[in-house]
Amino acid sequence: HLLSMRTPTAMIVGLVLCPCGLLLTLTGTLAPNWRQVSLIPDQPLDFILEQGIWDMCRELQSSHDRRCGQADELGYFEQIPVRVAQGLMPTSLVVTLLGLVVAALGVRCWQKEPRHLLAGVSGLVLLLSGLLSLVPTSWYTHELWALPATAGSKLVVGYSLVLSYLGSCLEILGGLALALSFHHCCKER
Repeated sequence: HLLSMRTPTAMIVGLVLCPCGLLLTLTGTLAPNWRQVSLIPDQPLDFILEQGIWDMCRELQSSHDRRCGQADELGYFEQIPVRVAQGLMPTSLVVTLLGLVVAALGVRCWQKEPRHLLAGVSGLVLLLSGLLSLVPTSWYTHELWALPATAGSKLVVGYSLVLSYLGSCLEILGGLALALSFHHCCKER
């Protein structure tokens, strides 16, 4: 009888991974560092341009002088992978929040027994949210070197892109864990 009172492990895994994924995806979405451009001709050697999906920042590493809101002279923000990321990343965040609300109602937090069907549905919603953020991060990574940059400069993947990837993967894994709740629905019927 004591075993039935415990929250299933898959639900706990889902409820741990998905909020972590949400935080990483949120940071990746807001921080302006999807790509770093360095060694730009006619600029100091320690000059770095950080490009995100919403903002562009320049930094002189020697003096830590950082200024955001830089002008987009090359049309970076008009590129399709950047525009897609601007649409899908916030959508993913909203879908993740919705999935977490549904998960909170389905997992055994408020009642004696978990609602397996509701937990399974939340898993599918969270899986979708992970895919919604994985698509733009993958596309951006694929197009990273094709996006406009000053000729002769060095391009590097930024930390925001890595955080977005990790967040997407955690949401997908957490969603899959919660979707395992459908197994209990089938057993009950």
